[in-house]
Amino acid sequence: MRRELKTPISEEEIRALRVGEMVYVSGKIYCGRDAVLPKICRLIDEGNLGEIDLNGSVIFHTAVSPAGVGPTSSNKVEIEGSFAKLSEAGVKLHLGKGAISVRTIAVLDGCNSVFAIIPPVTALLGKNTLSYRVVAFPELGMEAFYELEVKDYPCIIAAAHNNSIY
Repeated sequence: MRRELKTPISEEEIRALRVGEMVYVSGKIYCGRDAVLPKICRLIDEGNLGEIDLNGSVIFHTAVSPAGVGPTSSNKVEIEGSFAKLSEAGVKLHLGKGAISVRTIAVLDGCNSVFAIIPPVTALLGKNTLSYRVVAFPELGMEAFYELEVKDYPCIIAAAHNNSIY
């Protein structure tokens, strides 16, 4: 069965996902990694997200460059440390690669959020990326906080409902 998700993602859609399931994501997603995610968490704390709407959103752990996008390791301290705050603020799906901790898996469960791995297929994702723009911290260049419009980004649910493939 092909499971398709379009952003914003509802609570019910997240509850229906299972570990190991293949999912295709379309719509607007945000991109950030270790340089920018702690800054986004500070904006959440300050109540100053501006045009950024995290409700039902997806965060892809990547930088955006002319070469394309590809996942970075989600278990970096700055990235994995952002899961709780971002999930509490409405992020439903975190995309990246690598094993995340049991503690983070429990945090995701408590927020009805999930983590999915996206294979390191930068060249293949190019045709699935329809557009992109910087929405915060442009001074960080390719590590700024980006919004992408995507179609059929492939991913595999790696952590959901206190279960993990790791």
